[in-house]
Amino acid sequence: MKKLIITLSAAALAAGGLTGCANMSETQRDTGTGAAIGAVAGAVIGMATAGGHSGRSAATGAAVGAAIGAGGGYLWSQHMQQQKAAMEQATRGTGVGVSQTADNQLKLDIPSDVSFDVGRADIKRNMAPVLDRLAASLTQHPVTTVKIIGHTDSTGSDSINEPLSVNRAAATRDYLVARGVGGSRIAIDGRGARQPVADNATAGGRAMNRRVEIFIGEAAR
Repeated sequence: MKKLIITLSAAALAAGGLTGCANMSETQRDTGTGAAIGAVAGAVIGMATAGGHSGRSAATGAAVGAAIGAGGGYLWSQHMQQQKAAMEQATRGTGVGVSQTADNQLKLDIPSDVSFDVGRADIKRNMAPVLDRLAASLTQHPVTTVKIIGHTDSTGSDSINEPLSVNRAAATRDYLVARGVGGSRIAIDGRGARQPVADNATAGGRAMNRRVEIFIGEAAR
């Protein structure tokens, strides 16, 4: 048990230390932090399944967890940072949200005043420049993959909202493909009105819920 506590403490300290190293790149910090967190999780799992060999199993679990934590999920590389900066510049003043997700994907949150009119799946004119810049960025970084998720407000029935949300995602995908982005890189989904971000009881809330979310990820190698 004492060895387990030492292993967990060392991993936790490593996570804190890696996030604060000024000389490390952002990618190195993210990968290192993932390794340390993985080590903690691995040690706990190792201890839970150890039987009478808690110290050895905790250490083994920590090593395995570190490898998984460093290599799993998505990588936030310099290329991803460049894409984020480019999209922040391209969407400035448009109302489009650009962020890095907890699992190291680049997320574009495109609200209804930019994306789609009520009950429609046609790309609006002021969405086109955003997608044009996104398409250019994606062709410059061919290793990334894209997932587009369409959403609606709660107006209308599920039988209307579900296909409408998919059609919005499909229209966004088709626009990107027409500008040179490989269709095999793009997955689409529709969530209908099931994932609101605001109150559907108000006009403003419904407008916020009519949106498209685009996730761009670079798989860790």
